[in-house]
Formats: sequence, structure tokens, C-alpha cells
Amino acid sequence: MKLRIYIGADHRGFPFKDKIVKLLGRRGYAVEDMGTCDETQACDYPKVARRVAHAVARTKGSRGILVCMSGIGQAIAANKVRGAYAALCYNAEAAALSRRHNNANILVLGAKFVKEKDVPGILDAWFAAEFEGGRHHRRFKQIQKIEKNCRISG
Repeated sequence: MKLRIYIGADHRGFPFKDKIVKLLGRRGYAVEDMGTCDETQACDYPKVARRVAHAVARTKGSRGILVCMSGIGQAIAANKVRGAYAALCYNAEAAALSRRHNNANILVLGAKFVKEKDVPGILDAWFAAEFEGGRHHRRFKQIQKIEKNCRISG
């Protein structure tokens, strides 16, 4: 079964997202584009982040990718959804560590700070890395406990 990837971007991240969708498609991933579909119309990134985060949290074994200008707002918004663990990564090492140590299920990219030529390596590192467990599992469980005890509606 193919890994399902939910992807979204605001208008500032749209051109980047479009290239990532094509790259992932060529690599055989099942990609669901959750918007935006236009760079000429301004849109609100929290709505896109919420759609992607909800889809990832509800779909076991799936992953998400979010893109906006800096990535900061997308990461903040996505992390409000229970079960979504979004990591803002500007390079391949951070992407791999977000999976290995933090069990991130959403990769957030800032189109202003990530060079297009670096995207394939960042994606490769993120998809290849697996959660290491061990001491990281204990810490991940602590994050989940915080999440469970904070009643934030989403």
C-alpha cells in the first residue's frame, strides 16, 4: 500500500507545493492536494494547515506536507490539531531528526528559506527516517500527555 501524503500551501507556497506534488507523484506516492490551487488569490494559511493536519491525524500511517512563505504559521496552526505533529524544517538533517526523535507526521517547509534544489534531499531524508523510540518514545508520550490534557477545540 502506498503511503498517503496530504499536502497544502497558501498562495505564497503554491508554486513550491505544485513542484513537490509532481515530484511525489513521480516517486509513486498517493498525494492528495488540499489547496490552495492558485497563487494569485490570497488565502488564509491556518485553514489549509487545519485541513492537512486533520487528514493526517485521522488517517493512520499517513503524512502531511505544508508550505508557506516562512513555514512558521503553518507549523503553529497544524500543531493545534490533536494527533498532528508538524515540524518546520529548512534542511535534510532537521527533517530526518524530526522523524527519528520527534515522530513528526507533518513536514513544514518555508518557501522563502528552502532552496528548490534542496527539496528532493529534504523529502528523501524525511520519508526515509523512522521514529527511533527509546528515550524519544518517552518524550513523545509526554508530548501526547500535554496534548490530551489541553482541551483546545480544533
